[in-house]
Amino acid sequence: MDRLQKEDLVGNLKDIFSTANLVVVTRPVGLTVAESTDLRTKMRDAGALFRVTKNRITRLALAGTTFEPLSDLFSGPTAIAYSDDPITAAKVAVKYAGENDKLQIVGGGLYDQILDSEGIANLAKLPSLDELRGKLVGLISTPATRIAGVMQAPGGQLARVLQARVIRDKAA
Repeated sequence: MDRLQKEDLVGNLKDIFSTANLVVVTRPVGLTVAESTDLRTKMRDAGALFRVTKNRITRLALAGTTFEPLSDLFSGPTAIAYSDDPITAAKVAVKYAGENDKLQIVGGGLYDQILDSEGIANLAKLPSLDELRGKLVGLISTPATRIAGVMQAPGGQLARVLQARVIRDKAA
């Protein structure tokens, strides 16, 4: 890899570290190409990305970003999972690491806070942003549904009383 390619790679990684809200540092020891592709697909489907990194280049890219304290975690084979959503990458990485012991969670960073592997695991247990939005919409729409039901009930009861009266008058 020549100097220009390295500079481009550092620039791309610096962009990732500058824009991502969550970075999960993993150690993919012994992952096959098929397993790595499967993990990348799961990450992409969830809205996150997974990338194998070169430690020296990654440390250069971390300089000057909020994730700079993570540079100590980059030794040996490493890869990063990252996302704009503060939970997605952690959820997918932790779930995959639970299914496949070849992927280890080393640590990571959420915004400007550094997390260890246990912190990433706890973060993965939280509901995602979409799940929270769904719950919020459900909470907001439930009272409106109940109000509509209550408002319709008296009218329905009045209609049934009138219908019974008509039936009774016809029978008489």
